[in-house]
Amino acid sequence: MAIFGKNGFIWKHEVAFARDLLARQYEKSHVALPEETVISSHAEKIVDTAHIIAKKSGRNILDIVKDAVTDIKNKKA
Repeated sequence: MAIFGKNGFIWKHEVAFARDLLARQYEKSHVALPEETVISSHAEKIVDTAHIIAKKSGRNILDIVKDAVTDIKNKKA
C-alpha cells in the first residue's frame, strides 16, 4: 500500500478531511448539501491546490485546506 501520491493513504485522508470540512461548512451556512460526488471532487481539487501551495510556500497542508474551505464558505455567504 502506497503512503504518498494520489492513491496513497495520506492523500486519501487529506481528501476525507477536506470533504468533512466542506460538509460542515454547508451545514453551518444552512445550505443544502450537494451530492457526495460533487463534494468529493471539490475536496480533491482543494487538496491538489493545497499541495501546490505547500510546495511553493512551505506551509502545512491542513492549514491550507482549512483556509480554502473557509474561503469557499465566505464566497457562498
